[in-house]
Amino acid sequence: MKAVLLTCSTGQGHNSAAQAVAEALEAQGVSCQTADALAFLGERASAVITDAFVNIAVKTPRAFGFMYGVGEKLSEGLADRVKSPVYLANALYAENLRAYLEQNEIDLAVCPHLFPAEALTYLKRRGLARTRCFFVSTDYTCIPFLEETALDAVFVPDKTLLPQFTARGMDPARLVPAGIPVMRKFRDKTPAAQARQALSLPEGVPVFLVMTGGEGCGNAAALTRAILARMGARDCRVLVLPGRNEELRFELETAFGADPRVRTEPFTTQVPLYMDACDVLLSKPGGISSTEAAVKNVPLVHTAPIPGCETLNAEFFSQRGMSILAPSEDEAAENAVRLAFDEGQKRRMLEAQRQYVDPCAADAVCREMLNI
Repeated sequence: MKAVLLTCSTGQGHNSAAQAVAEALEAQGVSCQTADALAFLGERASAVITDAFVNIAVKTPRAFGFMYGVGEKLSEGLADRVKSPVYLANALYAENLRAYLEQNEIDLAVCPHLFPAEALTYLKRRGLARTRCFFVSTDYTCIPFLEETALDAVFVPDKTLLPQFTARGMDPARLVPAGIPVMRKFRDKTPAAQARQALSLPEGVPVFLVMTGGEGCGNAAALTRAILARMGARDCRVLVLPGRNEELRFELETAFGADPRVRTEPFTTQVPLYMDACDVLLSKPGGISSTEAAVKNVPLVHTAPIPGCETLNAEFFSQRGMSILAPSEDEAAENAVRLAFDEGQKRRMLEAQRQYVDPCAADAVCREMLNI
């Protein structure tokens, strides 16, 4: 059996979800490959669209939030109207995608992103796709325009979110509450002392891990200053992961290069090890990164979300006690420092994460796909 994970680089979380599902499928003997859906429009088109999307999200998050809100309004009652611009745009490469599926004899097509799900819907409605097709949610909400897709199943992050999906007109028979899939390396736990030794971090001092997403979002410099100010004379370490944002990395190294308490790390694949080493994680509320943190069982402070689905991710987590939502840098620093020294609050938060997040969601998604 062959599967393709159709993703887009408009956010690292979609790629991470694809990797998680691929791991689970390969463990069951399924041959997997990953493809950038937008590349079926052409490599240049994919790069232009991805860069535009990322630049809006990173540099003008309010504009991104406005666009998300417009999408939600357009999405309301869409099933009774003409198809959305998103559907029509992704239909442009549907024929190229069909040729790929047939040439590679693909049995399963898995979409952790809306765009390829729209293209596959175009093919399915015309009887041009014999491949079984699935959508995997990567945020704790029903995203705009998902209701106009017509795949074999949609994997929902939590059963309490099912009413959101059915309210949009989605067929309950195709909704499968299975959790958000994360890679196996987030299930494994390295003892904190061992993780700190591997990362050359001292024992006995609080370690704050600041994650900004794959594209380096938010004001990490202001957040770092606020943490240091609240720690005062007490020693600590602040590790900042600016993702692929070299401009942010340069800003941080210029501001804190002489301060031994602060370390700025380039883009890394060792995020699980950093999580094991830290006392508190401060991260924007991406659906995948938040789930990875909960699976790792790390005390979590959510920083200001990019308006849209990240706002809803933060609400899902904070309302269940799995994180603290802090909209400003000062609030985030204050909550992080307090959490670092409050064993009772940390214990309650970690218990909530274990209660509400399934670390084996990728396996559950895989089993359902193979049984459908």
